[in-house]
Order: sequence, then structure tokens, then C-alpha cells
Amino acid sequence: MSTAETVARTTPAAAAPQRGYRTLWRWHFYAGLFVMPFLAILAITGTIYCFQPQIEPLLYPHRLVVTPAASPRLGVDALLASARAAMPPGAVVTTARISARADRSAEFIFRLPDGHKESVYLNPYDGALLGTLDVDSRFMQVDRMIHRKLLLGKPGELLMELVACWTLVMIGTGVALWWPRGKTSLRAALTPDLAQRGRPLWKSLHATLGIWLAIGAFAFVATGLPWTGSWGKQFKALATSVKLGAPPGSWGGLALHSTVPGESPAASTAHVHQAASGMDSMPGMTMDDMPLPQVPWAVGAVHVPGSPDADAPGVKPLPLGQVVAQMRPAGLAQGYDIALPTSPQGVYTVSYFPADPKLERTVYIDQYSGAVLKDIRYGDYGAVSKAVSYGTSLHMGRYFGLPNQIVCAVISLGLAALAVTGLVMWWKRRPAGTLGAPGRERPAPPMRAWIAALVVLGIVFPLMGLTIVAVWLADRVLLRRAGPLAAS
Repeated sequence: MSTAETVARTTPAAAAPQRGYRTLWRWHFYAGLFVMPFLAILAITGTIYCFQPQIEPLLYPHRLVVTPAASPRLGVDALLASARAAMPPGAVVTTARISARADRSAEFIFRLPDGHKESVYLNPYDGALLGTLDVDSRFMQVDRMIHRKLLLGKPGELLMELVACWTLVMIGTGVALWWPRGKTSLRAALTPDLAQRGRPLWKSLHATLGIWLAIGAFAFVATGLPWTGSWGKQFKALATSVKLGAPPGSWGGLALHSTVPGESPAASTAHVHQAASGMDSMPGMTMDDMPLPQVPWAVGAVHVPGSPDADAPGVKPLPLGQVVAQMRPAGLAQGYDIALPTSPQGVYTVSYFPADPKLERTVYIDQYSGAVLKDIRYGDYGAVSKAVSYGTSLHMGRYFGLPNQIVCAVISLGLAALAVTGLVMWWKRRPAGTLGAPGRERPAPPMRAWIAALVVLGIVFPLMGLTIVAVWLADRVLLRRAGPLAAS
């Protein structure tokens, strides 16, 4: 008789693993094996991005930071003229970042003839050029793209979405495996057993750390999924269709465009719907497609004007400075971005994405008359968008300042530690030359509640549903190892 069989027969029933334990463990193993490497990447990149306000001035002090002067700041139009002079011919200004902080530079973003985007930094007191930065090569932008899509474009974005979904399986099965059984008290289950040695010690550390981080990990997943490129986009559309997402009228029906003086409304509307070749004026463009660093989730699906190629003669748009001046009495003094119109029918698009979601603003301004075509505020959001806005602010560590950043960092780095302890546990129990998946139970327990939960997850997240089926088939066809009680 084998040692495992002897243990199984002599161990009291109360101490033996509950029926279904190894099945849960097997799914927890598969979820962890897939999730943990990416979870470590998410944790590290997320922690770095959380401290963006503190890190970026240290990385680019000569571009972002200036010495406050006694003289008044130059007007935004004079600064924009200096920025244009520093750019090569054919460069088009797409975005102005408006800041009134005395120790910060002025920043304008240009689209270069080769398609690259470049930020230009100026001293706001004398207009001196401080330097430039490639927008996509900026450290925090690279960190953000690793966090969202591993720098792999759409495939990476879908992969990270799957990681988030499978984290839910890992959390659910992990909590079920941890749940105190027999004579184990809740207090004992919440503290690691430091008297253990070897793999049991790692298991105790892993289980205790995991249960303390479970709520934070679930919150990270729940607040991050609405921003994913596949499910998040569809979720936004669904929330809007049932009037719980974007503001009324913002999904597909807003005729927002600047009216060219002397042009009939019918002609102007026709221009809006013409196909265009400019990168900033593609038909069907939404706020998520605009050359803005970030926009509130609730307005990401708002359609923006189309832009024809033809220029209307004799038309002079308002200068940027007038738009900035117009925003001050409207309650916006700094910390917002303006996407500049790049065609006769374009509009000035003001996007304010502050730490407090209740202050979010998206304003469309006619580039000729200065008329406010639409002013979308938090009160215009649907219930889902309001919840997502708060979740986003907490997820990014912005809502209550430094304490929020610290909480996010602790959870993120804790998840990275969870990945390390899980890896060590797997390596210590993994037989040489095998995957080391836990043994299957015979006969298989029904576990109807867990099966139903997986089915629901597969329906809510179709991409994940496909991978659940794939894992189940692989487990049945390729990994048929079944046997007595495996080491736990």
C-alpha cells in the first residue's frame, strides 16, 4: 500500500479534504498558472503608474518643471506660436495641456508629418523652448501600454482582458480552498503559521496573503474591466443602450459641429458626414479616438464631428486663448486638455478628468462663435457611468490623494508577492518533467454551484467562456492524470 493510500485511510474524516477540494484546487492551479506571470506585470506597472504625479517631474525635470517668476505668464496663443516655430513644417498641433501651476511648463502636443506625436515644452514666463518628448516613448506612456496591452496592440489587450477575467476564477477558488474547515478557527486561518517549514510554510503564507488581498484584487478587476478594449467597449455600449451609461443623446446622435459663417445649415451638415483622410478627422470618431491623453469613461463613446478636407474661404476661427479665457468663468482654470479643431467643421473639445469624478467635464465649443454646443457633467451620467467613474479614480490611486496611492501600491505589490509564493509552491511540489497539476477526484463531484458560476462568467465574458471550454477540453483530453489524494 502506498504512503498516500495509508494517509488517506488512517486520517480522520474530519481532517480529510472535503469532497470537491481537489477539483477546486485543480481549477485554482490552472487559473494561477495562467494569471500569475501577468499579475506580477500588472502589479509592478500599476504601482508605477499610480505614482505618475510624483515620478514624471523627477524623470523630466528640465522639461516639466520651471522656476516661478515674478513676471506674469505669457498668453497661451504666444506660447503656441513659439511651439509651432520649434516644430518642422507640416506639424499639426492637436492638443494643448492647460496648467496654471507656477512651477510647471506649458505643453502642446503635435502630430508630425510622419505620424508620430511629440510634446513641446516651453517656459510659460519667457516662451523659451525647454525640450520635446515623443508621446508614445514617454516612460509613463510605455508603462501604461504594458499595463493595458503588453505593447502587443490588440492581441495584448485581449490577453490582459483574459488575465483579468481568470483572476476572478483564481480569487473564487482561492477563497473556497482557504475557507476554515473542521477545527480550524477563523482567527488561525487569517494568520500565517510561521512554525511550519518548507512548502507548508509557503502554503500558509500564500493562503493568508491571498485572503487578505482577495477584496482588493476583486476591486482592481471590477474597476479595470470597463476600460478593456473588447468587453469594456461592449459593456459601455450596453450601459448606454439601457440609459445607464453615457449622457442622453451622446451615443450616435449628437450633431455637434462648428457652423461655418455664411454656410447654410444643410451644407454644413453635409460636410460633417463627408469622408475624410486626416488622422484627427476620421468618420465615426469617438472621444476615445481623440488626441487626448485621457477622457472620462462615460463620454468615451460620444461621437465627435467629422471633418472634410476642403477649407472654407474667408473663415477665421477663434484663437485658443479665447477658449481658455472662456473656460475660467465656466469653472475650469487648469488641469484640463483641449483638442484643437483640425478642419473647418471641427470643434474645440475640452476634457477635464480630475481626481474627483463629480467634477468631470467635457465641453464642445464652436470654433468660430465660441458657443458651447454641449457641456457634459457628472450629473448627466447614467448610474453605471457614475459607478465606473468612482471605481476608476480609486483604481488609479487618485481619489483621496497619497493615502489612495499607498493603498493601491500595497495591494498591487501584495499581488506580486502572491505570484511569487504561488510559483515557489508549484516548483516545490512539481514532479520532474510534468506540469504538476493536482490529481482529479474519482468519482467527480457534482459541484453544481461552481459549474453555474463558470457558466455565468462565460456568458458575461464571452472571450473567457471560450477559454473555459478550451481549458476543460485540455484537462479532459491532454491531462488525464487521476489518482489518490495528491499532496496539498
